[in-house]
Amino acid sequence: MAQEALNPVISDQPPLPQAPHSAQHSGPITPEHSYDFHVIRRNGKMMPFDPNKISVAMTKAFLAVEGGNAAASRRIHETVDKLAGQVIQALTRTASNVHVEDIQDQVELVLMRSGEHKAARAYVLYRAERAKEREQEAARSGEDAGLAKEQRIQVSLADGGKRPLDIQRLRALVEEACNGLDEVAAEAVLQHCLRNLYDGVSEIDVAQSLVMSARTLIDQEPNYSQVAARLLLDQLRREALGFLHLEAVNNQAEMGQAYADYFRAYLQRAIELELLDPRLAQYDLDRLIAAIQPERDLNFSYLGLQTLYDRYFIHDRDKSCFELPQAFFLRVAMGLAINEIDREERSIEFYSLLSSFDFMSSTPTLFNSGTLRPQLSSCYLTSVPDHLDGIYSAIKDNALLSKYAGGLGNDWSRVRGLGSHIKGTNGKSQGVVPFLKVANDTAVAVNQGGKRKGAVCAYLETWHIDIEDFLELRKNTGDERRRTHDMNTANWIPDLFMQRVAENGSWTLFSPNEVPDLHDLTGKAFEQAYTAYEQKAEQGQMRITRKLQAVDLWRKMLGMLFETGHPWIAFKDPCNIRYTNQHLGSVHSSNLCTEITLHTNDQEIAVCNLGSVNLAAHVDANGLDLARLERTVSTAMRMLDNVIDYNYYSVPQARRSNLRHRPVGLGIMGFQDALYKLGYAYASEQTLEFSDRSMEALSYFAIKASTDLAQERGRYSSFEGSLWSQGVLPIDSMQRLAEQRGNYLQVDMSQTLDWDSLRQRVMSVGMRNSNCMAIAPTATISNIVGVSQSIEPTYQNLFVKSNLSGEFTVVNPYMVRELKQRGLWDEVMVNDLKYYDGSVQPIDRIPADLKALYATAFEIDPRWLVEAGARRQKWLDQAQSLNLYLSEPSGKKLDNLYKLAWVRGLKTTYYLRSMGATHIEKNVTDGSANKLGPSEFAANSDAPKACSILDPECEACQ
Repeated sequence: MAQEALNPVISDQPPLPQAPHSAQHSGPITPEHSYDFHVIRRNGKMMPFDPNKISVAMTKAFLAVEGGNAAASRRIHETVDKLAGQVIQALTRTASNVHVEDIQDQVELVLMRSGEHKAARAYVLYRAERAKEREQEAARSGEDAGLAKEQRIQVSLADGGKRPLDIQRLRALVEEACNGLDEVAAEAVLQHCLRNLYDGVSEIDVAQSLVMSARTLIDQEPNYSQVAARLLLDQLRREALGFLHLEAVNNQAEMGQAYADYFRAYLQRAIELELLDPRLAQYDLDRLIAAIQPERDLNFSYLGLQTLYDRYFIHDRDKSCFELPQAFFLRVAMGLAINEIDREERSIEFYSLLSSFDFMSSTPTLFNSGTLRPQLSSCYLTSVPDHLDGIYSAIKDNALLSKYAGGLGNDWSRVRGLGSHIKGTNGKSQGVVPFLKVANDTAVAVNQGGKRKGAVCAYLETWHIDIEDFLELRKNTGDERRRTHDMNTANWIPDLFMQRVAENGSWTLFSPNEVPDLHDLTGKAFEQAYTAYEQKAEQGQMRITRKLQAVDLWRKMLGMLFETGHPWIAFKDPCNIRYTNQHLGSVHSSNLCTEITLHTNDQEIAVCNLGSVNLAAHVDANGLDLARLERTVSTAMRMLDNVIDYNYYSVPQARRSNLRHRPVGLGIMGFQDALYKLGYAYASEQTLEFSDRSMEALSYFAIKASTDLAQERGRYSSFEGSLWSQGVLPIDSMQRLAEQRGNYLQVDMSQTLDWDSLRQRVMSVGMRNSNCMAIAPTATISNIVGVSQSIEPTYQNLFVKSNLSGEFTVVNPYMVRELKQRGLWDEVMVNDLKYYDGSVQPIDRIPADLKALYATAFEIDPRWLVEAGARRQKWLDQAQSLNLYLSEPSGKKLDNLYKLAWVRGLKTTYYLRSMGATHIEKNVTDGSANKLGPSEFAANSDAPKACSILDPECEACQ
């Protein structure tokens, strides 16, 4: 074949008209498509991109193996149109110019993925032949082709000048970035970078090309993620030091020496720009600077450092960043220690914990600590009253709280239902839905400080007359005036409803203005009042009521959950019966992420302050390091308690509540990483035991730390009358739930620590915090630390992530390490994992023990997630953000799963995630969705048994 036939990217024609970069192409290439990137030739020259060359090259490859008869020509034409479109679509996702080799790689990949193996083979052989010819030509001419290209490249400077490419500096940077990391090669990064440089390239693009070159190798070796992070760090240093007019540094060692001058200049400039609190300049800076550990800059993964740069580091109004990682952690620590007696000592303690990645504060704390308006709290819970002034005051509170990065949970159960009487106008109410629409639009209008979307979740009790309309709020059909596409929703379900479902009983809906006491009642008291109202309804004494079968409403709940992802399922009674401060009020809702369970009323907006322990950092070959965990928890609880006094409150009800009760929510992240380090499959009895023991230890140390703070600072003001004051700890409150539930509660109640001594200390010394623990999703802070989110199983072992800097691969480093040890990690394995979306199940070479260990979220029977959640829940005084995954949902599976969650004593659940049909088919080894796939893997695993109380015919119970 001729060279021009298979080289699809070089064109000497004039450039095509420019088009927005977002232009995508997935069908036949036609003249009206245009693209805004150029091709980098092997000699470093730039040429316009001609997409038609791709079609020509593919056609030639097919003709080489299939011939040119009429039937073959028709198939080739149709196939090439489709495949060339896929290549173009992949290329248009790239944020920069593209090298000829990268385009040819993409052509080869599309041919292979489409099953056109013969054409792909012809294409590969041709490329290999041409590469060999180029090497021979370079050898005859006696020159290094790569070096010759480097010598021709001129770099464009910001001032308009040019200079030759400094290859020695690039090499030094890459070698430093690779230092101390196993199985990474500086030369591989450098050569990939040089391949993508061209004459006239900007200085910024050279640095970015280094980072992207390291990123492309992550799927071969996860340690390249750290290489990419260190190369990005060089960019950040230059940007920050240049902004502050400090002398540039060439490597991390020099930065270690420069941190003192840098930190002083950074702090002064940030205060001048009114971005930081002037009180930070009053610290003993010499003492703080001496504690900075610059080497910890090298511990980031690429995703972690990029996340910090994009969203957390301080930028000036022109978007120039001048905050570096250790300055960031120290700034957060200084803010949290601002009211301490020895501020410097505590700042260093807090800084050491954050920068070691043993613990990480929540996003609002990281955003705002040390700033002029330190809104550090994560979650706010409100209860909306049943009058117009109160409803719009609640919506205004939502706006103010959202402005400063707070996530919201609103209880709407008091608002009267559709058709109920309005005394003031003698009219009829439009119900709760129109007000929910206003709340939805407010969340969109007032985002979280311009840094992330506003977020709110609305809760409604199951007996509310508008419940069926509430279930449909997220549907994509129907009257748009009664839809809330941007707001989360959740069912607040009393135990009595679940019992009626289990017993196939009836259920009655009421308007809250006619049954006002149901809102605050729980357990037996709720059942007694509710049945009395049902009797009145039967006698015709209620204006607005409707009777239906409980199971029908339950099925609609599950149906909407599957169809729209909402409303989530949360259980009212365990949240209240086990609530530590129930002497002051009822828990009427959870928060945005379903892990906070605090009481609310018209005078108090509940507030919670969050942070998460990196569980993986506290696990070694011997298991859980209890001594280290206790040290971490002790410091973390002090940091969380400090938030309460230092925090900026945008509404007085939140300040009043938080200072009075002082709740905090210490959680965990990196649970899956800890399992990998221990060698436990998520779907195993070992994991259930680890869930139990690790959360028992966290609970014990958190409660102990709160008593230590109470001894030092005093107990929280509403302590008397709480469950704490009665010696009822979270594990003890499970017995109270059992007394209310009877046979409808089945929970493992094992324990191992000395709870009797701690119980006595709690009663005698008191607690500093009304609540101590809550497991949040940690979606972003886990990226910063470089571990798995919260308590989540691995979603995929290998996937491609897109962000503003382009696309890059994220790969499970534990899996790669294990496969390398067994001699199974090679290019074929990488391609297999890409094809199967990170699943190891369909790959025959992988042994059964690794398939179990590296089963992903959709390949684990979700009952394991519920069982592990139940083991944690008994130790938590609040709740946990528990996502559930179903590869092939059905009504029966959903019914059994959520009934199991209730019987196991869970307080709340979070998202239900399901897998698309195309993904299921792709993960089937023989191409048939009816054979072995993720769901069958889960079904064949040694899954935990569900509870037979609720469904005697459930297959899982037999």
